[in-house]
Amino acid sequence: MAVTGTAAAVAITLPGAAGAENLPPSAAGTPGTTSTAAGAPGTDARGADGAAGADGAAGADGKGGRAAPPATVVPAAAEGDRGTGTDPLTDAELARARDLALAPGDTAARQDVDGDRGRPQHLGTELADPVPGQEGRRRAQVRLYDYARDELVTRTVDLTTGKVESTGVRRGVQPSAHPEELRAAMELILASPLGEGVKEDYRDATGTELKGADQLWFNGDVYRTYREKDVPGALSRCGEHRCVRLVTKVRNGAWIDTRNLIVDLSARNVVRVG
Repeated sequence: MAVTGTAAAVAITLPGAAGAENLPPSAAGTPGTTSTAAGAPGTDARGADGAAGADGAAGADGKGGRAAPPATVVPAAAEGDRGTGTDPLTDAELARARDLALAPGDTAARQDVDGDRGRPQHLGTELADPVPGQEGRRRAQVRLYDYARDELVTRTVDLTTGKVESTGVRRGVQPSAHPEELRAAMELILASPLGEGVKEDYRDATGTELKGADQLWFNGDVYRTYREKDVPGALSRCGEHRCVRLVTKVRNGAWIDTRNLIVDLSARNVVRVG
């Protein structure tokens, strides 16, 4: 285990299915591979009287059974552009809802996690409750975060008429982090002096240099101060600001402990806790 003042690489195996996406196909249970036991079809097992069945294992009377026909995979039905009723939003509807939510003129002054103006950060889109008596109309609720004002913007759009029905703005509300925000947080860690410990641990674990976030697997969520015992002054605005904490590992390798590095995405700085 490589330990530095800012991060620690811990060589452990994820329990259960966690991290299975990082295992090689042979370890992750590649579809189409099975283990065969004595007597299973396709083996050289013999029946009780010693005669092998023609199709594999022989039964108790020495007569082989007929092999099962190969499985048939039925392709999923093609997804239409528009769902009906309470069906989940289709890919086309998700894209349309996002475009509609970003269309109003006030988005020009809003800002995403990377500091780009003109597009608030998209957090998520979901099917909105139908209007009583108008169940045929498909509506979506789109959540956006404006880093220029630290505001959560929620827009309800009508996918049938193409109109924005309502816009709600709230401060101090922090939904779960979007993957784009987690990536921005990792890039800020690696660019900060506190990221040197992460790079050292990566070098110790792999023998190579860490040059970017693509070499790491990471996940995380919003850092919520009310769950913490001691909150540094530099993080006192988390909740008003958008702050995240990451868990990190080398791809297909050791864990790197970044849980003590909190990223304030609004202020674009990294703070060590603990």
